Amino acid sequence: EVLRIIKTTPSLLRIPVVVLTSSDAESDIAKSFDYHANSYVVKPLDFKTFTKLMKDLGFYWLGWNAKPLAE
Repeated sequence: EVLRIIKTTPSLLRIPVVVLTSSDAESDIAKSFDYHANSYVVKPLDFKTFTKLMKDLGFYWLGWNAKPLAE
């Protein structure tokens, strides 16, 4: 519901949304992209792996990802 609201509100439309979930169900993935999620990540169960994923994800979005200038 939050994703749908963000992606249908013009002033929020450019906010990148990464869905971080325990579900790897195809229907959940498809629905997230139907609502214009920017990424869908299934959380690993192991804490060490989860911590590495968060570090890598942060590095990608804050370091490598190109963003438009703020309006």
